[in-house]
Amino acid sequence: MNLLDLITMILYLAGMPLLAMKLSGKQSSTNAYLEGNHDLPWWALCLSMVATETSTLTVISVPGVAFSNGMVFVGLALGYLVGRAIVAWKFLPLYTSGKMLSAYDYLGHRFDGRMQRTASATFLGTRVMAEAVRLFAGILPLTAMLAATHILVPHTLLLTGIVGITLFYTLYGGLKAVVWSDAIQFCLYLGGAALCATLLLHSAPADTFDILKNAGKFSLFIHTPDNFSSAFTPIAAIGGGALMTLASHGTDQLMVQRVLAARSLRDARLALMGSALGVMALFFLLSSVGILLWIHHGQVPLSDTGLSSPDAIFPDYIVHSLPPGIRGLMVAAILAATMGSLSSTLSAMTAATIGDFPGACSKLKHVFSLKPLPLARAITLVWAIILIVGSLLFAQGNQSAVILGLSIAACSYGPMLGTFLAGMLLPAARSAEFLPAFRLTVPLMILTMIMLRPGGHALGFPWLVVLGMLLLFALAAGFHLARKIYDR
Repeated sequence: MNLLDLITMILYLAGMPLLAMKLSGKQSSTNAYLEGNHDLPWWALCLSMVATETSTLTVISVPGVAFSNGMVFVGLALGYLVGRAIVAWKFLPLYTSGKMLSAYDYLGHRFDGRMQRTASATFLGTRVMAEAVRLFAGILPLTAMLAATHILVPHTLLLTGIVGITLFYTLYGGLKAVVWSDAIQFCLYLGGAALCATLLLHSAPADTFDILKNAGKFSLFIHTPDNFSSAFTPIAAIGGGALMTLASHGTDQLMVQRVLAARSLRDARLALMGSALGVMALFFLLSSVGILLWIHHGQVPLSDTGLSSPDAIFPDYIVHSLPPGIRGLMVAAILAATMGSLSSTLSAMTAATIGDFPGACSKLKHVFSLKPLPLARAITLVWAIILIVGSLLFAQGNQSAVILGLSIAACSYGPMLGTFLAGMLLPAARSAEFLPAFRLTVPLMILTMIMLRPGGHALGFPWLVVLGMLLLFALAAGFHLARKIYDR
């Protein structure tokens, strides 16, 4: 790392929060802090949504996956497009028809408060685990750059610095600052990916296109007889990807918070469908970087590169191959992805805490003599501390971080989506059956993620969603039958 790299990073880390705060203004009410007063443009919400769902894991992991498997993430994005279309026309009217602070308000209205609180607590717990993976992955390239110049910085200090800067603008501007910073950050790492792809293509041999085509690197799917261990077979990518999006954008507070902040149902739909195109464009650029890195490394498998994991492919290129200045810009872009997902998570978790646990928040407000807005900011601070601790407990293995993060989220997505669909499609569905079924399904899915190894490989994350839904309905049917027998 040279002086130009450091200047580039410092300018970004100083300028981005100030610009986001300028665009958002200081928020003076809890409503403005958590909902943005419903006056944000749809395109800003769209960019924020893409920045939130892609994050650091996407920026560093997708090129690594593409290095070995080609453009499979673009195939997965096709499933995301199908899922978003269903969410836009079937789920969004539920959220825009009444005043809601959390996605789980719907479950409270449809079932009862216990179901609402259980779903929200599940979101908070799994989000802490998934975001811990994101945070840890986000500091890897910066650690590598510093280590390359013999500067050793403890992980705790790096994490605290990233979280501190993110908290600075999140606490000041609330959801508006989160959305505007996300939009800025997404443009930065989208542009960074395009720049890296251009540089790699410029240095590649003239017959690169033919080499990639003959090697199957343009394939959108993996064709394997073991359909359950891969997330990128046609059925897993299209069907499973659609289900993942139904769950993430239809039931997960992290995404639903954006559509709740839209000016109207029309704007919410524009933001949601626009984000599908944004994700597809980002996946295409990052996958292009990955397949061009395969050319850059001499068309050898990952095991022959001397790198420890797929996630090391792109950071290694940034550290050792990019020219000064651009290298600093790319590290800033990866930091941007880390901060974008972190600020969105903190805002969404705060909104879920306040919206779904009003009794507990009321007690805290009374005990500490806090007004609503200071209480909301205090809750944001507490979640930030929890995320730092959680990320320090995460141990990076040899699995792609993006796959691990999606697998953690998928453990709750299946039962969450199943509960929402039951509420929407089954008039006879009751909390008496679905609440205990939900409470059993989530821990069983976590055990399944850890222990189930079809063919010696982990179960593909889209299948975790399917399995979670099936298990939820099976357990709910069992509780319903048991209740009928008991009533006799």
